[in-house]
Amino acid sequence: MPEGELTAAEVVSALDRYIVGQQDAKRAMAVALRNRIRRMRVAPEARGDIMPSNILLIGPTGVGKTEIARRLALLTNSPFIKVEATKFTEVGYVGRDVESIIRDLLEQTITQLQSQRVAEVEDEAKQRAEARIVDRLVEQERASREGPAPEAAAPAEATERAAQAPVDEPDRRLALRRERARRRQLARKLANRQLEDRLIEIEVEESYSAPVEVFSGTGYEEIGWSLADFFSQMAPPRRRMRRMSVADARHTLTQEETERLVDMDRVYDDAIRSVEENGIVFIDEVDKIAGAYTESHGPDVSGAGVQRDLLPIIEGSTVSTRYGSVSTEHILFVAAGAFTSARPSDLIPEFQGRFPIRVELTSLGEADLRRILVEPSNSLTGQYRALLATEEVELDFTPEGTAELARQAFLVNERDENIGARRLFTVMERVLQDVSFAAEQYRSQRVVVDAEFVRQRLGDLVRDQDLRRYVL
Repeated sequence: MPEGELTAAEVVSALDRYIVGQQDAKRAMAVALRNRIRRMRVAPEARGDIMPSNILLIGPTGVGKTEIARRLALLTNSPFIKVEATKFTEVGYVGRDVESIIRDLLEQTITQLQSQRVAEVEDEAKQRAEARIVDRLVEQERASREGPAPEAAAPAEATERAAQAPVDEPDRRLALRRERARRRQLARKLANRQLEDRLIEIEVEESYSAPVEVFSGTGYEEIGWSLADFFSQMAPPRRRMRRMSVADARHTLTQEETERLVDMDRVYDDAIRSVEENGIVFIDEVDKIAGAYTESHGPDVSGAGVQRDLLPIIEGSTVSTRYGSVSTEHILFVAAGAFTSARPSDLIPEFQGRFPIRVELTSLGEADLRRILVEPSNSLTGQYRALLATEEVELDFTPEGTAELARQAFLVNERDENIGARRLFTVMERVLQDVSFAAEQYRSQRVVVDAEFVRQRLGDLVRDQDLRRYVL
C-alpha cells in the first residue's frame, strides 16, 4: 500500500487488524506518519524547517508498544529498526557508538532494496544465464566434432592459407542453420530441466575477499570497510574456468547476471534517501536509562551519558557511513518504556524535549486478552490452527475455551508478573503441549478446546504459586 495514499484514519483502521485497543497510541503514530506526507507536499523552501514529532510511548510490557511501530513500518514499507537503550549501558561497554543505529538501519534498507531490485531482474538474469549455458554447450559440441585444434601457424601464413581456401557459401549457410536448430533444441531441453546433470566448463568470476579484518569498536568498523572497499577496487576481477553441472552453472551464472543488471550505486542512493525521509527508529527500554538525581549519589552517569549520546542523532545530525552521509533530521524516533520504577521526568530535560508527544498505553484486561486471541488477522488461535493443520489435526476453539484461556492468563498476570499479551503464548503452549507433542496420534481428528479442556491442563498450575512461577 503506497504511503501517500494513507490517511490517518486509514492507518488506524489498518493497525486495528493486528492490534487490539491502544487507540491513543495508534492515532499519535498515524498523525506523525501523515505529517511526513504533508511535509513532502509543502513548498521546498519551507520543507526543511518542518521537524518530525517524535513520540514517547509509556506503558507496561506486552501491551503493544513495539508492535504498533513495527506494523506501521510494514504497512508503509518504511525503513525500521528496533534498538534497546540498555545495550549502550553494559558494564565495560567500549564498542560501537550510537551512530551505529543509523548505520544498521541503512544496511537493512540496502538489503531490502537490493532484494526488490533482484526480484525485478530475475527473469532477465535467468534468460541471460541460460543463453550463456547454451553457447557453452554448442562450443563444447563443436570442439568435440572438430577434435583438438592444430598448432597455431604464423599470422602471415594463416592469412595466406585463408585467402587461398575456396569459400563454399551453401555449406556455410547449412552449417549455420544446423547450429541454430541445435541451439533451439538445447534451449528447450534446458528449459525442461533435461540437462541438469550434464557437465560443462564455464568461466566464472571469483568474489574478492579483502585481507582486512573489521574490528569491533568505535570508528574501527568504518576504517575496516574503507580499506576493504579500497582493496576490492584496486584488485582486478579474477575469472577462471570451472567444471560443474548445468544446474550449478545456471545458479552461478544467474547470480553473475543479476549483479550486472542491478545498479548498486543507485540502490545505495535510494536507500539513503528512503532512510532520511521515511526511516523509523524505535528505542525501547528508555526507562532503564532514566535515573533521578539524589544528593548522595548524584545522577545516573551511565544512563544520562547514553541519553546525551542519543541527543545529536535524535535532534538531527549527519552520520557518515560506507555508502555516504545520512541526515537524521527527518527520521521519526519512537521511544518506549514501562516506567514502573522510574518516571518520564527522570529523563534529562534535553532528552525529554526531543520527544514532545507522550502517549500512555493502558494495561490489558481480561476482555482485551480474549479479543487478542481471536480478532487480529494473525491471532494466536489462528496460528495454532494453521500449525496443527499441517499434521491434519483440526483445532476448534470454542468461545468458552478462548474466554477461559484469557481468564487464566489474566489471573497469572495479576498474581505474578504482569507481562501483558505475552502471557497468552505461555498459556497456549501449555494447554496445547500434549496435542503438539503427539500430533500423529490426533491425525484426522477434531480437537475441541473448550473451557474444561483448558481447566484440566492449567487448573493445578494456576493454583500452585511456586509451580506457576516456573511454568507460566
